[in-house]
Amino acid sequence: MLSWLEESRFAWTATIAQALKQIIAGKTLILVTDDDREWFAHYITNTINKATTDRPMISVVRIESIYPAYENISSDMLDMLEDMLSLSYKDEYFFWYIGRGNAKAADLPKSQDRSFLWLMDEEYQNAFTMRSYDPLLDIKMLQLYRQFDKSLNAVLFGEVNVEE
Repeated sequence: MLSWLEESRFAWTATIAQALKQIIAGKTLILVTDDDREWFAHYITNTINKATTDRPMISVVRIESIYPAYENISSDMLDMLEDMLSLSYKDEYFFWYIGRGNAKAADLPKSQDRSFLWLMDEEYQNAFTMRSYDPLLDIKMLQLYRQFDKSLNAVLFGEVNVEE
C-alpha cells in the first residue's frame, strides 16, 4: 500500500525526523494549510490527541485559532504575527504546513528552517513534496499522517531514536 512512499523515503525520513525531534523537545506544533487542505487540518487536530491513544498529549494548534484572519494576512502583518508567536511561545514552536507551495498561507512556514513542510507541486529544501493533481492525494495524505502518528508513538515510547 505504501510503495509510492518507498520512492520518497529519504525525503520523508529527513523531514519527519526534524519534526519529531521538535515534538520531543516540547515545542508547540502550529498547523497551517492552504484552503484545499483545511479538512485535513481538522482531521489532524481531532485525531492527534484522541483519548484512545495511550501516549502523552501533543501540543498542537491551528493557526486560525491563534489568528483567525490568517488567510487574509498581509505581508506586513506576517512579521507582527511571527513576533507575537515568538513572545507567546518563547520560540518553542514550529509550523506544520500542508498545501501548495505558492499559496499565501505557505509564506510564514516557508520562512522558517524548522518547519515541517508537505508541499504540493513545489520542490523545496527540507520539504516532502506531493502532486496536487494526484487522484490519490487524499489517501496518500491520510497514509502519511498514519505513518507520522506511528513514528510519533515509536519515538515517545523509546522504540526509535530520532537522534541517530
